[in-house]
Amino acid sequence: MVGVLVDRQGHVLAVMLGDSRRIYLPDIGRDRVGSGRFRGIRLIRTHLGGEALGRDDLTDLTKLRLDLVVSLTVGEDGFLDRVHWAHLLPANPDGDPWATYDAPSVTSMELDFEGFIRDLEDEFRRSVKRSRSVGSERVILVVPDLAARPAGPTLAEMHELCLTANVEVVDQFSIRNPDSRTVVRHGKLEEITLRSLQLDAETLVFGCNLAPNQLRALALATDLKVIDRTQLILDIFARRATSADGKLQVELAQLKYSLPRLAGQNPALSRLAGGIGSRGPGESKLELDRRRARDRIHALEKRIKKLSQQRAQKRGRRDARGVPVVAIVGYTNAGKSTLLNTLTKSKVLSEDKLFATLDPTTRRLRFPQDRELVLTDTVGFIRDLPPDLVTAFRATLEELDQADLMLHLVDASEPDILLRLEAVEDLLKDLGLHEKPSLLVLNKVDRLSDEAAEALATLHGGIPVSAVQRPSLAPLVAEIQRRLFDQRARPPASPEDGPGTTSAKPRPWSP
Repeated sequence: MVGVLVDRQGHVLAVMLGDSRRIYLPDIGRDRVGSGRFRGIRLIRTHLGGEALGRDDLTDLTKLRLDLVVSLTVGEDGFLDRVHWAHLLPANPDGDPWATYDAPSVTSMELDFEGFIRDLEDEFRRSVKRSRSVGSERVILVVPDLAARPAGPTLAEMHELCLTANVEVVDQFSIRNPDSRTVVRHGKLEEITLRSLQLDAETLVFGCNLAPNQLRALALATDLKVIDRTQLILDIFARRATSADGKLQVELAQLKYSLPRLAGQNPALSRLAGGIGSRGPGESKLELDRRRARDRIHALEKRIKKLSQQRAQKRGRRDARGVPVVAIVGYTNAGKSTLLNTLTKSKVLSEDKLFATLDPTTRRLRFPQDRELVLTDTVGFIRDLPPDLVTAFRATLEELDQADLMLHLVDASEPDILLRLEAVEDLLKDLGLHEKPSLLVLNKVDRLSDEAAEALATLHGGIPVSAVQRPSLAPLVAEIQRRLFDQRARPPASPEDGPGTTSAKPRPWSP
């Protein structure tokens, strides 16, 4: 077989000789062209035995974004038989990203190439402009589908994470029998790559954690930016951390994540010029060498340790005054901030997104008989939370060490409520907090029928509430009073000003 690469001026750029089955293209550059643009190169090749365009031809057309692929078929007599050609199509979710044609000879193609390629690029640019959301990065989700962990719940959670990260999911794939090297096997990886080109997606987001060698292999094979679940979560934390302490924690986690990925030429990191996976205070550190990264990690750990000691002193003063502490814990987006706002009539940021709260928020809740407590809202938990992130936020979660009672809030309307309960319990156990007194609170029961809410409360031994409906919290408040005040005598508490608290004396709670 013989093939040539021709530019738009008609210049032959390369001539390739192959065997009876295929030809091998030279390296014409791995950088992707811009949206709505093509490579400016046509591939013209021969096919023996009267074959039309093969799968390799169409893959080259799509992956390299060629202007045109033309196949000249040769009959058994050695003369030209027919001509076949193909070009790319704008976004076509329901079909192939290309169109194919054939003609009896080259002279009968009737193709004004200059006008054709100009009109096609204009159509691509219009299509991209219509489909792209303003300020949103287009990504494709890839999630392993395992017997022990089906892809369904993971895909749903990854969609929520992508929404929180302000990226647009344009397609998704569940992968059975993952490959140890690239997670996705060659054939499926090729399909995903073609799909990304068809939908103008820039990034692959994996719903699992990837080893450094897997990241490199995937980036080389797809020529796309590759983000794993840990990197996506770190990005969300970087966007949402507001306090100096929170930013330090995020930067530390980012550096610990990136340290083993700094060695060698990592194409996955070299593409992090912007977008998810590269925001926050740690983003400029991603290209640091190992020595500087370790020095920075050491400095951050010292600063975080100092802040931890300062928090311990404040907690000591609060304990001396006998003020009980109630900490709200639970899976991310369970409604913890909403519950804090409704109980204390506060205005803490509360959004229907994952990890809306990263920095601990403290408010006082006052009861009749001159009793009060400190109510703390903590960062939301999530299954398989990256170990470096748990370590980095351990100081922040020290607030839970001093809690007299933990309110384990769970979204009762979620179908995977058991998995979320187990994820929080496992993380509390890892933090050594599983023996703390706790109270299970089933939130968002207003989305369930009365029978379903009652059945869940009976099954799990929890208190059903709706954090947006203040009267529904009366049984919860009564149980908190019973556990903290009725079962033990405490001296009247004095108001205390501090981070996250209000200086004005709070009013007694009433439904």
